[in-house]
Amino acid sequence: MPRGRSRLLPAVIGVLCAFTIVAGLIVAGLLPHRLALWRPPSIAASRLTSPAPVLRPASGVAPGAQGVTAAGVSQALAPVVSSSAFGSSFGVLVTSLATGQVLYASNASSGFTPASTNKLATAAAALRVLGPAARLTTKVVQGAATGSIVLVGGGDPTLAAGPPPPTDYPQPATLADLARSTAQSLRARGVHQVQLGYDTSLYAGPGFAPGWTSGYVTSGNVTEITPLEVDQGRVTPAGTPVDANAGGARSTDPAPQAAAAFAGFLAGDGIAVTGSPVQVVAPARAATIAQVQSPPLAQIVFWMLEQSNNVIAENLARQVAIATGRPASFSGAADAVTAVLRGLGVTGELQLYDGSGLSPDDKIAPATLVQIVRLASASPRLSPMLTGLPVEGFSGTLGPGGSVFGPGGSDALGVVRAKTGNLNQVAALAGSAYAKNGQLLAFAVMADQISAAPGALNRAATEMVTLANVLAGCGCH
Repeated sequence: MPRGRSRLLPAVIGVLCAFTIVAGLIVAGLLPHRLALWRPPSIAASRLTSPAPVLRPASGVAPGAQGVTAAGVSQALAPVVSSSAFGSSFGVLVTSLATGQVLYASNASSGFTPASTNKLATAAAALRVLGPAARLTTKVVQGAATGSIVLVGGGDPTLAAGPPPPTDYPQPATLADLARSTAQSLRARGVHQVQLGYDTSLYAGPGFAPGWTSGYVTSGNVTEITPLEVDQGRVTPAGTPVDANAGGARSTDPAPQAAAAFAGFLAGDGIAVTGSPVQVVAPARAATIAQVQSPPLAQIVFWMLEQSNNVIAENLARQVAIATGRPASFSGAADAVTAVLRGLGVTGELQLYDGSGLSPDDKIAPATLVQIVRLASASPRLSPMLTGLPVEGFSGTLGPGGSVFGPGGSDALGVVRAKTGNLNQVAALAGSAYAKNGQLLAFAVMADQISAAPGALNRAATEMVTLANVLAGCGCH
């Protein structure tokens, strides 16, 4: 460095230091005087204050508020439960969620067609047996013949063909990813051409439950239940898979459709598929070539409950059957879900023929649904069932335009979480509501002989939301 610069540098640094000190003194003079008393943090010698309660007492009643009473609930609900919109077969139960105290009951132990409130039973059983973190696997294994591979359905009801829209939640596993991994593995072995089989042997029995009609498929409510399908059987008019959330028609034969889509993805990744995919049973203990896994069960339950998704419900019921050593059929799944709930202490009327509630033969009592809601509130393992419920005025089938369950009033907005259910002449609603005093109430309301007149179902369903709104808005003491 030149000698002139070496002499100049200390002078410059000195000027900068002086400027910084002066600026600091000026700023300090501008600050409030109390900041001059600032001291570094230290641990107090004694407690400075007592913490306020974070949670409400076990009763659920806010401090200083009066508790909900049976007389208060009866008086508040009287104008709603007397509505002719419910028809001649109507039941309702309201309890304290915390204590189980019955606050209102009418035909609460009688069995009614539950429609999609049946999904509460399926959700609770699946979470109990499988756990919230469980994932379902779709895999490709080595086939029996040289040069053959088998796509094995694992009962993942969220499996998609190609990448779904980024806004979809949860993001599912895809056949595109599975094909990419499969092609990578095959090319590493020097394989560039295969025969493709697909295996649906995980499930047994018919693909339709007792009471189901072919109209369920054409209307887009459900598809044949199989352990291998993509986008829940949703198809374009041309018959190709489309995002499951897009709505519209469903495939009448989803497993071959999934296999054909997989063959197309393999070809795109450089693996030629000779001939058409054929249905086979994979060899026992066949080597796995590649696999993909579903989102965690907690997220799948959220999807099922918020959208009232029938395909997901039926697959989860079968997973309960498999986990408990029963046949993965409609009857095996119904028996498994029932057995799990009985083991949890559910004692009410519970007669199931499917996992979704599409069967008009299903029977559940309001008291049974309330028992399931209360079980979920007391068990962290089952809690995704409650957090996944539609929220009045905001989400799912209780959101604006989400279903026939119209708006019930401002008091329920954001504080009623409930599962909706409806079939022809059937409506049901079960979940929880915050009363104005902060008390959590569990409720179920069911009607299965609603008038067939135009608009009657919508009126009954809206009255059920009104009932929940009354519970949320009343002091009821």
